[in-house]
Amino acid sequence: MADSVSGEEKSESGLILRIVSELFGSPLNLALLGICGFLIYKIISSRRSTDSTPTREPELPPLKKQDFTLEQLREYDGKGGDGRVLIAVNGKVFDVTRGKRFYGPGGPYGLFAGHDASRALATFSLGEDALKNEYDDLSDLNTLQMESIREWEMQFQEKYVYVGKLLKPGEQPTEYSDTEDEEKTESEKKSD
Repeated sequence: MADSVSGEEKSESGLILRIVSELFGSPLNLALLGICGFLIYKIISSRRSTDSTPTREPELPPLKKQDFTLEQLREYDGKGGDGRVLIAVNGKVFDVTRGKRFYGPGGPYGLFAGHDASRALATFSLGEDALKNEYDDLSDLNTLQMESIREWEMQFQEKYVYVGKLLKPGEQPTEYSDTEDEEKTESEKKSD
């Protein structure tokens, strides 16, 4: 019995020695081992670097509720000093600064920043031709396109802060009270 155990140990150690000698005996095998080791190192080091928490931009204080003309809205394209981004959808203005990587400069929807994006969202257009430089009443859109705008508006309401309405030419802004904003902030805190 002792002879059979010893024989198995010799064959296992002989097998290991043959594998090691094959791996390290050829320059080609050594090169391949080096490449494999380097790739494993890169994979492990890249996982470490992606696990670190990205630096977050400080959150901006809430914008006081107000109404905007198109000219005033354009100031909030994410390129200003505070980097705030506002977008109008169906006559309502939303602070989308939280989604700056999408709606800010360089983002896939950065074109919408500081604009009324209603027509572009209704027509699924990412071209500058869908953004108008004057107030757009959307009266030429069909029922399906208007329904699409309402759906986008609901999505923005769920995800972003409503900050006011987009003023039509000649329309006077609404006077919002400070207590209205405070009550809304308190109700948001309670729901969290």
